[in-house]
Amino acid sequence: MKGLTLSEAYYQTFGRPMLADGFAACQDRVAVGLVGLGSECFGFDDRLSQDHDWGPGFCLWLEKNDYERFGTSLQTAYDRLPERFMGFRRKKSDWGARRVGVMQINAFYASFIGSSKAPETLDNWLAIPEANLAACTNGKVFQDPLGAFTTIRQGLLDYYPEDIRLKKIAAKCMSAAQSGQYNYGRCIRRKSFYAAQHALVTFCEDVLALVFLLHRQYMPFYKWAGAAAKHLPAPGPAIAQAVDTLSRTVKPSTCQETMEEMVQCLIAALKAQELTDIDSPFLLDHGPRVHARIQHPGLKALDLWWGGVDSR
Repeated sequence: MKGLTLSEAYYQTFGRPMLADGFAACQDRVAVGLVGLGSECFGFDDRLSQDHDWGPGFCLWLEKNDYERFGTSLQTAYDRLPERFMGFRRKKSDWGARRVGVMQINAFYASFIGSSKAPETLDNWLAIPEANLAACTNGKVFQDPLGAFTTIRQGLLDYYPEDIRLKKIAAKCMSAAQSGQYNYGRCIRRKSFYAAQHALVTFCEDVLALVFLLHRQYMPFYKWAGAAAKHLPAPGPAIAQAVDTLSRTVKPSTCQETMEEMVQCLIAALKAQELTDIDSPFLLDHGPRVHARIQHPGLKALDLWWGGVDSR
């Protein structure tokens, strides 16, 4: 059973009656769901996931005044819910921050994006790690009578401003070309095999990032990026499969051939969105074409490589 399904069933069986029986004054003011850290929030949990921070459990999100009034007693009631459900033990946070239970809405979002609301400026957007944006918009909201939690959530799900997306795409085009089409082969010829492997991994991360940017979806933590890409429209599944192939391939010539195929697939996707209008097979050449479409002068003035790699 998937953790998200298990958690929603646990809420319907025990959480909803808990609110109705003991918290009538706030049951129509509390948002409930499972969002945040953990493979089950992305729907990628399996048997291996069940060894830590997994099991029936849910989040209860309150506005500040309600949290100050009901937070402590609601958490106490939550802690008293049955320890086992459908053969599984309650979700425990053994590896860090508490992932379920009663939380203040503003504090929940601030822990991921540094603010209690969706970013209002380009600088605000640029400061947030993409994996954090993926984590606080995943999962499922079971109920939100006030709409306070989902209003912030929707502001984030509306995705990056277009200029931010273009800047990131341009930078990833530059970085992927440098690591995969340029440096990987040079490292192999120099017999710098650690550097070659690093270049290969960097290339894989960059092309996955490009797929998510092209589909206006936040890329999650690296552990789940490939799995999530398989659920995107084309070329997501093909790129994810190619990344897996590269990870198993040891013959450099095969790796280079696969990388070139991936690059041509991405260039076709860039053209389909009218982000580039040239036929160069070198992904780096397409970065400036994407960058030229940025409208904001300050963002456009940033180095083309900004957001791609730290050194070349």
